[in-house]
Amino acid sequence: MTNYRDRRVGQEVQREINDILRKKIRDPRVQGITITDVRVTGDLQHATIFYSTLSDKASENQKAQEGLEKATGLIRKELGQRLKIYKTPELIFARDESVAYGSHIDELIRKLNQNE
Repeated sequence: MTNYRDRRVGQEVQREINDILRKKIRDPRVQGITITDVRVTGDLQHATIFYSTLSDKASENQKAQEGLEKATGLIRKELGQRLKIYKTPELIFARDESVAYGSHIDELIRKLNQNE
């Protein structure tokens, strides 16, 4: 069960990481990445950051993941300076599959409509 504080910290982390990726990270592998959701544990020790990319290619997604993992230290340091919480959570990046799933469903519906 998440409480109000978890969600509020998650929203703040999401907003700040999107800003950090746009303004501070120069790695071309993380360009075009959007943070779609952040889930923070109850003790605020860990944050799972869900992201989506513009590309569906596995190689591009792999590069994006590597770029994010390389930038994790810098992102966490920057978050620590921006957030007013006691301890900056450990960051875990995970690809948000819901966007790809939604595209797949759209494609299936389109094919059904063409067959009519």
